[in-house]
Amino acid sequence: MTAVRGAHTGVMDHDRLLDIYLDDHHAAATAFLQVARRARIANPEGELAAFLDRLVGELTEERRELERMMRELGHRPNRAKDAFAGAAAQLGRLKLNGRVRGYSPLSRVLELEGLEAGVTGKLALWRSLEATGRLSEEWPPVLARLHERAEAQREELERHRVQALRLAFG
Repeated sequence: MTAVRGAHTGVMDHDRLLDIYLDDHHAAATAFLQVARRARIANPEGELAAFLDRLVGELTEERRELERMMRELGHRPNRAKDAFAGAAAQLGRLKLNGRVRGYSPLSRVLELEGLEAGVTGKLALWRSLEATGRLSEEWPPVLARLHERAEAQREELERHRVQALRLAFG
C-alpha cells in the first residue's frame, strides 16, 4: 500500500485519507439535508416549495448512494461527525437575520446560498470518486447521473437565490 507524508501528520495510508474525505462529505450531506428540510418548512408554498420538496428527496437518495459507495470501499459513516454537522446546521439558525425571532427574507437568501455551496461540494465529491478509480464498474453511470443532477440542482438553486435576493433587498 502506498503512503503519503503530510507536513505534520507523519505517514498516512491512502485508505485512511479517503475514509476521512468520505466522512467529511457524508457529514456535510447530513447538514445540508437538514438545511434543505428547514428551508422547505419555512417556504410552504409556491415554486420554491416544490423545488425544495424535490431537493430534499434527491439529497436523501444521494446520501444513501454515498453510503453504498462507502460500504463498497469498506467504510461506514462516522456518526460522531454526522452528529456534529447536524448540530452545526442547527446552530446556523441562530445567525442574525434582521429579526429577533423567526424566518426573514435574509434567512431564505442565506439558506439557498448554503445549499448552492453544498451542491458545488457534492459535485467535487462525485468527480473525485470517479477519478480515484476505486469503485466498481457499476458506478461510472451512477456518478454521471449524480453529476448531471447536481448541475441541475445548482442552476435551479441559483435561480431561486436570485429571486430571494430581489425579495430581500428590493
